[in-house]
Amino acid sequence: MAESPVVLLQGPRSVGKSTLLQTLARRYGGRVVDLDDPAVRAAVSDDPGLFVSGRWPVFIDEYQHAPILLDSIKAELNRDGSPGRFVLAGSTRFASLPLASQSLTGRLHRLEILPLSQGEIRGTEENLVEALMEDPGATVSPDVSVTTRDRYTGLIARGGFPLAMARTEAARARWFDDYLALCLERDLLEEGLVRQPSALAPLLARLASQTAQVLNMSSAGRAVGLAASTASDYVRLFEAAFLVRLLPAWGRTLRSSTGSRPKLHMVDSGLAARLLRLPPDKLSALDPAALQQFGHLLETFVVGEVLKQASWMEHRPHVGYWRTHDGAEVDIVIEDGRDGSVVGIEVKSGSRIHPKDRRGLRILRDALGDRFTAGVVLYSGPHSIRYKGADAGIIALPLDRLWTGAVFG
Repeated sequence: MAESPVVLLQGPRSVGKSTLLQTLARRYGGRVVDLDDPAVRAAVSDDPGLFVSGRWPVFIDEYQHAPILLDSIKAELNRDGSPGRFVLAGSTRFASLPLASQSLTGRLHRLEILPLSQGEIRGTEENLVEALMEDPGATVSPDVSVTTRDRYTGLIARGGFPLAMARTEAARARWFDDYLALCLERDLLEEGLVRQPSALAPLLARLASQTAQVLNMSSAGRAVGLAASTASDYVRLFEAAFLVRLLPAWGRTLRSSTGSRPKLHMVDSGLAARLLRLPPDKLSALDPAALQQFGHLLETFVVGEVLKQASWMEHRPHVGYWRTHDGAEVDIVIEDGRDGSVVGIEVKSGSRIHPKDRRGLRILRDALGDRFTAGVVLYSGPHSIRYKGADAGIIALPLDRLWTGAVFG
């Protein structure tokens, strides 16, 4: 707010954006225009200029319900472009509103407000991503993790939505069902862009079964009776509504990288587990199907935690995934936009690490040379490991090191 005329808080419903707006309004003496209220929305549509004029800052919640406001904001900024004039919040990605994306170019700064991270839930500082980029050796600790596999499954199934976390398992399942119904029936169907509304819920469930996998649009669409082009349109709507995220392929300039198809992740592991009807006891089972589902959901869980930490860094890095033509893969690649240095992270659900688990990191290290800062295997075992010889530059860390406190600086 001290730097930009307009700040946009965007993210899923029910992550705390409205609460944050109310807190800021009390602190700075502004007013909140709540466009989730139909009466307010109608009044704004009749006279948008009235609601953006006068004393500022002005806080506007769910702005996407009346995008005409953005033109009035632009007119106000033409008269006075001082920093901190407007704070907007919305449950739709700004880039998905083409006219809106043009109206405030150069005057708007976007911040993603995501479900709570594990450190936010516990009240501990998290900076593993920053530490890996600055001094990866400092992350290797003799401390032994006591987090069990059952505990990890519980964290995955719980997710990070504030209103879902404290509930019983049955009440949380009902909350997720109501949440999905609200998102699909209100946020998507109201836009009038869905020709086959009955396909939305089955498609989203199918996408949940593909979480942590390279997006196969044809397969997902075919499973629910949709053409690939229609399924692609609906996936873009899901992404715009912060139900799914598409992690981009990284490193297409490297000879061994393949394609540009993104990897699909649900925006919250708890939401994904509910769509797949996987409560903690089923997720903890040791049969092959459960083990595979646990691995995919664990990767989605870790990707979410990494992206949350990256989002609040002063210099936000680029995050993607990397895969070679012959099947070597690194689940998460973090590139420092300042100097191009790279950290690779591989997520493993097992409590032991085999040499093949480090193959993708070795190939990435050899391809990047001096740009490679560190390779990390996050796993469910208890010990930190620093590898040498052929695996020099690669370390293994317990998964819970992501949130067990500050480890650098």
